[in-house]
Amino acid sequence: MTPQSSLADALERPTPPMGGFSPAVLQLEVRRLLRNRRTMILAIAMPVLFFLTFGRNSAYVHQIIGRGNVTAFEMISIALFGAVFATASGGAMVSIERALGWSRQLRVTPLSATAYIAIKMLTSLTLAAAAVGAVYLVGAATNEASMPTYLWVVTGVCVWIGSLLFSALGLLIGYLLPSENITQIISLVLMACSFAGGLFIPVSHFPHTYALLARFTPLYGLNELAHYPLVSSHFEWVWVLNLVVWLAAFVLAAVWQLHRDTARV
Repeated sequence: MTPQSSLADALERPTPPMGGFSPAVLQLEVRRLLRNRRTMILAIAMPVLFFLTFGRNSAYVHQIIGRGNVTAFEMISIALFGAVFATASGGAMVSIERALGWSRQLRVTPLSATAYIAIKMLTSLTLAAAAVGAVYLVGAATNEASMPTYLWVVTGVCVWIGSLLFSALGLLIGYLLPSENITQIISLVLMACSFAGGLFIPVSHFPHTYALLARFTPLYGLNELAHYPLVSSHFEWVWVLNLVVWLAAFVLAAVWQLHRDTARV
C-alpha cells in the first residue's frame, strides 16, 4: 500500500463518536502539560506575586464590600487574571506543536477539529486550577481576605471555569502566530482586556462613554460574574451574554484556523 493510499484511507475513515474526544487523550494532554515545569511555575508564581504586591493593603482589610472585604475582592481579581493568563498560555502552546508539524499529523487521525479544540481547552484548566488555588491559599494564609467560607469555593469555581474563555483565545493566537514571543503577545492582549473590562479598575469608576464600551470587551462579563457572589449587586444578564458570545466567537475562530492549518501541505 502506497503512502498516498494510506493517507486517503485515513481521511475516508468515519468520524468516531464525539469527534474522537476521549478521556484517554485528555489525560495524555494533561500529563504533557504537567511535564512543562516552566509553564507550571509561571502560572503559579506570577499571580501569587501580584497578590502579595498589589492585593495586600492594611486599609483593604477593614473596608467592607458586599459579603466580604476589599482584600477578598482584590484576591478574586488577581486570581482571575492569573487563571486567564494560565489558560491563554496553555492554549497558545499549540504554536509549538504547529512548528513541529503536529497540525499536519492531525489530518491522518479521526480526531475532529472541534474535539481537538475541546481537549486543549479542558487541558488548560489544569494551569488555571494551579493559579487560582495558589492565590487563594496565599490569601487564606495571610488571614487578610475575609468572606464566608462558601464564597471561597463559589468564587474560585467561577474564576476557574470562566477562564475557559481565554483558553479559546490562546488557541486562536497560537494558530495565528509563530511560537517566538507568544508569551509576550498573550501578556499584552490580556493586560489590554483586563484594563478595558474593569478587572484592575472597576467599570463604575470609568467615564460614562468608556463604561459603555467596556460592556463589549471580552473580560467584562466574566469579571462581573466572578465578583457577583461577593459583591451581591444587581445581577445583569448582559454579563452572561457577553461571556457566551465571546466564548463562541473565540472557539469558532480557533476551529476555523485549525481547519486552515491542517489543510496546508
